[in-house]
Amino acid sequence: MSTAVVLAVLLGAALHASWNVAIRAGADRRRETAMLALCSALLSGVVLVMLPLPRGVWLNLALSAALHGVYFVLVAEAYARGGVALAYPLMRGVAPMLTTFAAWALLGERLSPVVLLGIAAISVGVALLARHRRDANERAAVVIALANSVVIAAYTLNDAVGARASAAPFGYALWVFVLSAVPTLAWLAPATLRRLPTRAEALRGSGGAACSIGSYALALWAMTQAPVAPVSALRETAMLFGLVLARVVLGERPGVRGWAAAGAIALGAAVLRLA
Repeated sequence: MSTAVVLAVLLGAALHASWNVAIRAGADRRRETAMLALCSALLSGVVLVMLPLPRGVWLNLALSAALHGVYFVLVAEAYARGGVALAYPLMRGVAPMLTTFAAWALLGERLSPVVLLGIAAISVGVALLARHRRDANERAAVVIALANSVVIAAYTLNDAVGARASAAPFGYALWVFVLSAVPTLAWLAPATLRRLPTRAEALRGSGGAACSIGSYALALWAMTQAPVAPVSALRETAMLFGLVLARVVLGERPGVRGWAAAGAIALGAAVLRLA
């Protein structure tokens, strides 16, 4: 990969971690998540008016919207109970392992020794993060984050099919942002949007939305300039960016165990992407 592609992927990874930190930074994580989903839909809609309608993938988009709605609700619930340093690596890092297992079980793909090594690294990281959590909220955050990794794996497989069939992956992704706001707001808005957002909330919501869309756009561009596998593997640095931002912005202290766990999960996920 060229230097420009590497920098673009790293920037995208940092942007992905940033919007997770933005949600956690608010006092009401459910409200923050609803604001991000709403702003993402609005920003995506502005671009979509200039693009043709997709064809033949509306079922994929409907399923993706429902799954992303569940995803955002679980993100809000995870961050309402635990920090970014705890929940983010679990949500982001376990999903590639589940996708690999699904490909093995449903498509008959072989689990090579390298794949098994990646799975082992992720398992060690998960164990390090999940063990000895005495706080009930943190234990709940672990369970919710792991449940969300299942949702992420499901929409990843669905969107891989839908984006390819659409022949316009960026437009497909923008429609996902728009449509997923409907179930997300239906679940989160009644309790969180009873009043107009403050200036700070609006800035976090719009900034988080820009980070989310920008992260995806950079990844798509990188995949047109370099092989998909190394680009996907490099994106897993988002977990480490998440810990750095959680420490600097939120004052979280992952500790040695947290850094070791995130490193193991990121390494394992990268290995699976490259396998």
